[in-house]
Amino acid sequence: MASAWRKDVLGPGYLRRTLHLRADDEGEVVATLVRYSPDAAPARPARVLLYVHGWSDYFFQTGLAEYWHARGVAFYALDLRKYGRSLLPHQTPGYIDDLSEYDEEIEAAIDVLRATHGKHARLMLMGHSTGGLTLCLWAHRHPGVASGLVLNSPWLELQGSSVVRHVSSPAIAQIARFQPKAALPNVDPGFYSRTISTATGGEWTYDEQWRPTPSFPVRAGWLSAVMTGHALVARGLTIDVPVLMMASSRTLISPRWSEDMRSSDVVLDVDLLARRAVQLGGCVTVVRIVGGVHDLVLSAPPVRAHVYAELDRWVAAYGWD
Repeated sequence: MASAWRKDVLGPGYLRRTLHLRADDEGEVVATLVRYSPDAAPARPARVLLYVHGWSDYFFQTGLAEYWHARGVAFYALDLRKYGRSLLPHQTPGYIDDLSEYDEEIEAAIDVLRATHGKHARLMLMGHSTGGLTLCLWAHRHPGVASGLVLNSPWLELQGSSVVRHVSSPAIAQIARFQPKAALPNVDPGFYSRTISTATGGEWTYDEQWRPTPSFPVRAGWLSAVMTGHALVARGLTIDVPVLMMASSRTLISPRWSEDMRSSDVVLDVDLLARRAVQLGGCVTVVRIVGGVHDLVLSAPPVRAHVYAELDRWVAAYGWD
């Protein structure tokens, strides 16, 4: 069940709609669908894009919405349960113990899109980081729904390789079994936020309660669910639509701050992402972005222009078939 559209915190042109989901052990659960609709009398585009954010994040990337809208695509973003607009006071931020539980809000959002744009409208999915992993697994389980999948630095493997995952999985699984919401040591030094926030030399302003520094506590049950997703990717998926995987050209993970971090991914191992990407399906394009940060569309302006140019090129070749 979905509520009516109302004004969103992002200002003119942005609307939000609450999706009411099944309650869980913490009580009421909702997700939030955000729509960019700046026109007084919006058309009914035949092309629709649904965006899903990453860990400890929410949708605020207005430039991305404007990019798709300028190309005649109806843009929607989904704040998943327990994130951003969907986070309720009684909930553990970001917590889930099975990534397939997100099927409920993804499918509720697609129902709204179909009702609005017609059942024959072409649907593109786009995910960032953990949202990219979630959408890869969803597309693998739900063939024949989307026309394409765009991945922005998707979290396809644990940092350090599958060896690290194999070694650490039993311990994480044991904690998750008995204390699923136990907080693990926080290893976020705040460097990524430093690269993007206007307060520390970046360009972007966002709600720091919805996107805190350091990030929300990583909990054992959630990490176990993510690692299960990584294992599925490592075995190979069969996504039946063209996939674009974009990531920075380099990783810079260090306990000490460096200005080079403003032009690197300081969150994930991008070389590992590139290697995992080819296991997603039969038609995968890998693009490496020089100077890109973890969320590529939050990179410096010339780098963003490169990201959008690569998107244009890929869409011209593969999109919306």
